[in-house]
Amino acid sequence: MPGEDFADSMHTVLGEVGELPHLVELPARGAGAAMVGRTLSLITELGVDLQPAGWRLTDASGLDYRRAASLLAQDLDTLEELMQDQQGPLKVQVTGPWTLAAAVERPRGDKVLADHGARRDLAQALAESLRSHIADVQRRVSGARIVIQVDEPALPSVLAGSIPTASGFSRHRSVTEADAAQALGWACDAIAESGAEPVLHCCARDVPWAVLRQTPIQAVSFDVSRVESEQYDELAAWVDAGRQVWLGVIPALDPARRPPSDADITRRVQTWWGNLGFSDAEQLPPTTVTPTCGLAGASLAWARQALGLAQRVAQNLSEQHGKMGS
Repeated sequence: MPGEDFADSMHTVLGEVGELPHLVELPARGAGAAMVGRTLSLITELGVDLQPAGWRLTDASGLDYRRAASLLAQDLDTLEELMQDQQGPLKVQVTGPWTLAAAVERPRGDKVLADHGARRDLAQALAESLRSHIADVQRRVSGARIVIQVDEPALPSVLAGSIPTASGFSRHRSVTEADAAQALGWACDAIAESGAEPVLHCCARDVPWAVLRQTPIQAVSFDVSRVESEQYDELAAWVDAGRQVWLGVIPALDPARRPPSDADITRRVQTWWGNLGFSDAEQLPPTTVTPTCGLAGASLAWARQALGLAQRVAQNLSEQHGKMGS
């Protein structure tokens, strides 16, 4: 979300999308509040600190790590106050193991991605930290059903071997599908064993459906506009297997022209399902409606409008099909 006022952002979320509220992230508050720093603040088994080039593994965690952990604790305190009576789902976001490996540096430089042992250690430390984090959220909001969104925008680039090295003159070697699925599986197993539900979000092109089918993930969030027709068969197979999709159809940035209406987007969703082979409006699979990606780059006004728009589209679909989620 845009802005720096956590309580105000949570009030916006609770007011606009009460059926699927989430613990907001506010990157404008600094690196410790952005997706990578916020997730690293959960990890206690490894030392991390913020360097000029970004987050780096260290022998002991530094001041920036402690600030990030303190900020998250304050946000959770506020969440607890605002959501004491929450009985439905509550979504919490974390950065996935491969995006972390592509963003965090080793102690002597270059990305964790370059070192098989380091990226394994980071992925396993993330999985263990998720258990503690979920337990903390469950304690604070005891009536909620916790959904953990694993953010993996870098996953397609990691698989394609297109992440640049520190020099910028080369690229890190690609990881195998089996390795990618294994690290994601560690995180998803920790989430499920803690009584929460894992959902993967990837707003990049070429969402790796073949990899995701090898994991326990039951739902994937993605930008519909970035799906090529060549992926339709993979997507249809995913849905036919009983897994769900969260369709990113609400603009994440302020529209340059007239904003789309909920009716416009509802029709677009129905057309998309038709292209996938699901043309019977009353038999469409369960669908969650979301923005295409995070709203941190939007204005405060559009962020509020976008969330409300997602809620209304979901309601339209539910009224028409009787089985749509929101």
